[in-house]
Amino acid sequence: MYDIIIRNGNIVDGLGGEIYKADIGIRDDKIVAIGDLHNEKWDLEINATDKIVCPGFIDVNNHSDAYWQIFTNPTLESLAYQGITTIVGGNCGSSLAPLVDASAIASVQKWSDIKNINLNWLTLKEFLEVLETKKMALNFATLVGHGTLRRGILKDQMKIAESKELAFIEKMLTQSFKDGAIGMSSGLVYTHARAASIHELIALAKIIKKYDGIYVTHVRDEREGIIKSIEEAILIAEESGVKLHISHLKIMGEKNWHLLDEVLFLIGRAKERGVDVTFDVYPYTSTGTVLYTLLPNWISEGGKKMMLSRLRDLSIRQKIIKDMRESGFDYAKINIAASSLDKSLDKRNVGEIAKSHGKYPEEIVVDVLIASEGRVITSMEVLNQENVDKLILHPLSMIGSNGSGYNVAHAKTGELVHPRSFGAFTRILAKYAMEERSISWEEAVKKMTSIPAERFGIKDRGKLAENYFADIVVIDRDKIEDMATTSNPYQYSKGVDFVLVNGQVVVSEGKHTGALNGEIIRR
Repeated sequence: MYDIIIRNGNIVDGLGGEIYKADIGIRDDKIVAIGDLHNEKWDLEINATDKIVCPGFIDVNNHSDAYWQIFTNPTLESLAYQGITTIVGGNCGSSLAPLVDASAIASVQKWSDIKNINLNWLTLKEFLEVLETKKMALNFATLVGHGTLRRGILKDQMKIAESKELAFIEKMLTQSFKDGAIGMSSGLVYTHARAASIHELIALAKIIKKYDGIYVTHVRDEREGIIKSIEEAILIAEESGVKLHISHLKIMGEKNWHLLDEVLFLIGRAKERGVDVTFDVYPYTSTGTVLYTLLPNWISEGGKKMMLSRLRDLSIRQKIIKDMRESGFDYAKINIAASSLDKSLDKRNVGEIAKSHGKYPEEIVVDVLIASEGRVITSMEVLNQENVDKLILHPLSMIGSNGSGYNVAHAKTGELVHPRSFGAFTRILAKYAMEERSISWEEAVKKMTSIPAERFGIKDRGKLAENYFADIVVIDRDKIEDMATTSNPYQYSKGVDFVLVNGQVVVSEGKHTGALNGEIIRR
């Protein structure tokens, strides 16, 4: 007797094996049989004739925690409709725990308005216990944010950590692994992490290595400094022996696009030397970036308060504008995706706003940062499609959305979120596996299931096998389509007919059931 039988599906096992036909029997939260089950009894039958049946997708680069959506929207519809069943939070150097005190939550203020946030945890153990009580639709694991650790002890100081401070950070990281963290992330582009020395990062990487975790890094520079940034990440991995994963690998700005081949050469050579390195990529040419990271570094040094003080200081405003104009960055291309001004903006493009006000684009950027108190998320078309394709097809890549889980009602906030939150994974299948046929279904699914599961230490998930958790997706390959666009992102993906999380149906016949059956995954 089975709780659910998925009948007559085309099985894509997640390991890259050839597609074959079979039934899948599920009891409680596990897969208990794969084969011919036509004589067996069941409570619920899912007819998967002519459909693809594969493991649930694992999004290792997700920000549903930093954007607070795991609390305000625990159904996470935009992710579930893509077939995502597991998300990894704590990315880009910011996690929701551990917190030395409540002020350390400021690490996520670049993404969320923290003024109205109420906390009832400090340690990672307490945070995960709160999530278990709250419940969400998808499974959740977390990295520890390096920036969050630094904020805990250094507060708003931007400096190299002294030996006693580093020892405290190491102690917090060690305890967080004992509490269930699967790794540590860094966001070296952000102000509070820029002062981190290579010595500090190697010391922390050695702790990650000790607990068999993974070091995930948003490198210091994704523009002209990309080569040095990748070399730094590789050096940390070589010196510590840690597993290295590079978040949302990309190269911004047309004048820098040619550097990708050198980046991939560096990664390939490191792999040959024994460095355990991978990266994730999202399938879009537009970025979603925190605005202040696009300023010349000196303007934002010292954190948000210092940056806003400089921007408001009329005596240095002209120097700021001059340095921005001489940086070579085209600020007119920026689109304002999210800020406190969302509902009052009749235009989103900085160039268009500047033209209508008779100002330079750089002046508009300064004005917007001041009016929004520094919290502005942008999108820009600054990536090269050929580079994106090359990264997706690379043998060391996996897919990550770098997005968050939303519902379509979120459009009422006025935010123009990145389409990757609604369509990153389905876009891989629709564009690359179906339309262009540049990648097979078997390989595409592998990049979204078993590879991230193995890489991030997520046990008993990521493939269709007996005794594995029943995180399963049923897809109509003729109807698979990512609907979200840059101008209209609030559109759910199509073609994902059923999604099961731990043996419970979360999406049924293309409709979210509201089930909150996700589990907390600990190391």
